[in-house]
Amino acid sequence: MKIITFEDRYRDDLIYMILDAKNALGRVPGLNEDLLDIEKNYFENGGMFWLAIDKNNRVIGSCGYLPENGGKTAWLHRLFVKAELKRMGIGTALLKTAERYAKENGADEIRVHLGGEGFFESRNFYPKHGFVLYKPDYMKKTLF
Repeated sequence: MKIITFEDRYRDDLIYMILDAKNALGRVPGLNEDLLDIEKNYFENGGMFWLAIDKNNRVIGSCGYLPENGGKTAWLHRLFVKAELKRMGIGTALLKTAERYAKENGADEIRVHLGGEGFFESRNFYPKHGFVLYKPDYMKKTLF
């Protein structure tokens, strides 16, 4: 597995992976419109978007990043891992990539919206990595 910066040739595979991940959670898969144009919605807004790619060059994970507050705060979006590959360190690798990037670019805090009640996995994942609840459905982590 390797982590790469998003390339448009992976767009359809990314969307399929996220829809499949949502389906595996028992949620009705819906398309997140920001995924239709990563360049516009992330890169042109000062953000980043990473993909985890397997040995067959298929998307197995994703993580989006958008800065706020002059870059002092970073927001994570679309952190997903292919359903059958969870608990293998892929999500952690994506998160560490985003945290490293945030620190290198002057962010001192990283935040995430947990989603609704059906997002039980994110409610377990982020606290294991030092995130704390600061208001309902939102977590943050201070970067050192």
